[in-house]
Amino acid sequence: MDESEYYAALDIGSSTVKLLVGKVADDTVHVIGVTEVASKGIRKGTIIDIEATVKSIKQVIEEAERMMNVKVSEVVLGIPANDVQFQKAKGVVAINNDNREITDDELHRVIDSAQLMSVSPEREVLNIVPKQFIVDDYDEIKDPRGMLGIRLELEGTLITTSKTLLHNILRCVDKAGVQVREIYLQSLAAGTFALTEDEKNHGVAYVDIGGGITTVTVFKDNHIVGSSVIPVGGDNMTKDLSIVLKTSTEEARKIKYHYGHMYVEDALDDWIEVPVIDQDKHENISQKYVAEILGARMEELFDLIIDELYNMNVTDLPGGIILTGGATKVEGILHLARDVFQLRVRLHAPPYIGVRDPKYTTAVGLIQ
Repeated sequence: MDESEYYAALDIGSSTVKLLVGKVADDTVHVIGVTEVASKGIRKGTIIDIEATVKSIKQVIEEAERMMNVKVSEVVLGIPANDVQFQKAKGVVAINNDNREITDDELHRVIDSAQLMSVSPEREVLNIVPKQFIVDDYDEIKDPRGMLGIRLELEGTLITTSKTLLHNILRCVDKAGVQVREIYLQSLAAGTFALTEDEKNHGVAYVDIGGGITTVTVFKDNHIVGSSVIPVGGDNMTKDLSIVLKTSTEEARKIKYHYGHMYVEDALDDWIEVPVIDQDKHENISQKYVAEILGARMEELFDLIIDELYNMNVTDLPGGIILTGGATKVEGILHLARDVFQLRVRLHAPPYIGVRDPKYTTAVGLIQ
C-alpha cells in the first residue's frame, strides 16, 4: 500500500478514541477502515492523564495497523472546541511574480500574513478560515488563484485555542509515536462537510452530542461564526439510566442503544429484563420507562443548547439545527428535538460505506 495516497484521521473523544483511514478521490472519501477504543485519561474534552491518553492512542493505532495492514506514521488531528475564540483576521501581500498571476505561493503568503495578528501568550492559532479574498479592488472572491493583480488581500476568521490544551494533546500524539500532518478544529472540519451549502448560507446550528461534551457550532453566510462546548453528553444519560435501573454502566449503555427511546409517546410498553447490580436477579422495565429517563435528560440538554445559542447572540436559524454524534443514535431524538427547538431539525451521519454512523462524522470531516 502506498501510504502517501492515504490519510489517517485521529478523533480523540471523551468516551472513545477513533482512527479512520481513507483515501480521497474525486472529492469522495473511500474508507479503508476505522477502529475505536475506549478513551482513558480524557474528561469532557480535556486531557487529565497524559500516560493513559497515550496508551489509548497507541492502542487504536495498533488495532488499525493490524486490521488494515497499513503503517500509520502521521495523522490529521482534530482539536475539541473547549475554550476556542474567534476574531476577525486580515492579510495583505503584493503579487511579486513577473506576470502578476496569483498562485499557491501568494495564497500561502496572504494566509501567513493574516496569522501574524496579535494573539495573547496563553493562546495558540489553530486555524484561519477565509471569508473572502480581494484582488486589488475586486472583492467576494472565493479562490483567487489564476487571477492577475497587484495586491491580494484576505478577510476571514482566526480561530485560537488554549496553548495548554493544544500542547497537551500534541504531546500525547507525539509520545504515541506518530506525527501530526494537519490540525483542525473538530467542529469546523465536521460541520464544513456535514452541512449543505444552503444550511451554511442561511444560518444553522451544528450540534455534535458526544460522550462527555456537546459542541454547538454556528455557520452563517457560508462561514463559521462561533463554536462552544457544553460539558454534558451521552455518558450523562447512561449514568442516569444505570442509577435509576440499579444496573451496571455497561448494561445501561446496551439498553440505551438497543432498547432506548427519547420520545415517550412513541415508546412501546414492551418489557425488558434488566440485571440488577450485585444481585442475582433481573427486573422487568418497559421501553416507556426508559424513554421517560432518557427523554428528560435529553430535553435538559436541548434547553442548555438553547441557552448557549442565546449566549452566542444567535436569534435566528433559518437553516435549522443539525444533530450528529454517537448519542443521536437513540430512537425518538428527532421527534423530541423538533418539539423542543420548534425548528427544522435533521440528523446527520456520513454517507460512506463502513462509517454510516453519526459517531464517525468528525473523523470523516477531518479526512475530507
